[in-house]
Amino acid sequence: MAGHKFHHTVLREYDIRGTVGQTLSALDAHAIGRAFGTLVVREGKGPKVVCVGYDGRLSSPELEAGLVRGLTESGVDVVRIGLGPTPMLYFSVFHLKAGGGIMVTGSHNPKDQNGFKFMFGTHSFFGEDITRLGKLASAGDYVSGAGTAKEVRVNEAYVDTLAAALPKGISLGTVAWDPGNGAAGEVLQALVRKLPGKHVLINEKIDGHFPAHHPDPTVAENLVQLQDLVKANKAVVGIGLDGDGDRIGVVDDQTGILWADMLLALLAREVLAARPGAQVIADVKSSSVLFDEITRLGGKPLMWKTGHALIKSKMAELNAPLAGELSGHIFFADRYFGYDDALYAAIRLLSLLGTAGKPLSRIRSELPGLVNTPELRFFCAEERKFAVVDEVRDRLKAKGAKVSDIDGVRVTTADGWWLLRASNTQAALIARAEAKDQPALVRLRMEVSRELGLSGVKLPD
Repeated sequence: MAGHKFHHTVLREYDIRGTVGQTLSALDAHAIGRAFGTLVVREGKGPKVVCVGYDGRLSSPELEAGLVRGLTESGVDVVRIGLGPTPMLYFSVFHLKAGGGIMVTGSHNPKDQNGFKFMFGTHSFFGEDITRLGKLASAGDYVSGAGTAKEVRVNEAYVDTLAAALPKGISLGTVAWDPGNGAAGEVLQALVRKLPGKHVLINEKIDGHFPAHHPDPTVAENLVQLQDLVKANKAVVGIGLDGDGDRIGVVDDQTGILWADMLLALLAREVLAARPGAQVIADVKSSSVLFDEITRLGGKPLMWKTGHALIKSKMAELNAPLAGELSGHIFFADRYFGYDDALYAAIRLLSLLGTAGKPLSRIRSELPGLVNTPELRFFCAEERKFAVVDEVRDRLKAKGAKVSDIDGVRVTTADGWWLLRASNTQAALIARAEAKDQPALVRLRMEVSRELGLSGVKLPD
């Protein structure tokens, strides 16, 4: 059978992602279905059933149709769960005991981009798995069959599971929500009807044009509407979601942004109280405050690579109950399934607030105060981004700097630390720095800028 060649940029470390009409098409989706279905038939240990969902992007229905056609032509039966957030797709695989799952989603990327996230059985499918899928498609080495496709709604079961995670009798004030016109809008509306307290929502209508703002709650400018909503309603917390509902952004009662590493530090309290000595995993972009706090709480912190599939895989390997990334992915295997779900993380945060007896801003103030940058993401060509990081790493090691290269380059100095890594989802480099005070942070930024300059890259203002 004739093979299929993917654009060289779309097969990523932990998913498949491209620009629709340029590097990604319905033909690619069909080939992905044929290849993934072939792997399920040949190697799957569960039923030859794959759940498929899609987000609210304008291109998602067409890609979903091509994907389903490819899966059924490989002899796989498809359960189409329809429009919704990525965590609902993950939930469906567990709930329906399927042999795998594929979500059509562009996540938080620009609206002209789209992609695919995978589960093989209940495990992550990434890295070499995706490389193997590409090679199988290139060779046209498919099995053939006549699978079926049916529509099954899991929305109600998913919402009921989320609502049940909030302890009975919890008292909440006003909660502000902004799903950013993303794929979680409909299930969020159903969820808040089952929760105590008052809930005010904006941008809850799913709209692939993202008319209000870009659906990425890790960028401060995308949280301005949510901050205004918190202030106007005197809310106890504001919760933002990304385009496919697997990443969370949080605004406290004083409209301060609580970045995900600090959120993880707070969520770890309940988990480690119930599981003393448990391992908690965070990515290399996370604050040293988080790792210190996990140790103080009696847990075992582990710094690991960035990437939702990489974190989930490490969690399963170590049987860790909690993990997170600065990008807003929070993973609970404590009383949940071990995948990243912004709505579930929100429920656990509401549980914390309902039992703490004090506002979120005060809880946050109990953590040590360092100064840091948010995640700085700036353009670097696909063919250049990894080489730049390698060049910086090699120069620093040659100078005897204290370097961790778990994922990119994390450099520790007397002032604090800074990080440079290549994005696995965009043509971009990512930098972050944290220091004891503002002058030290300025010195770290100058060091990052100097190293990038030696590789011909300018750090934006």
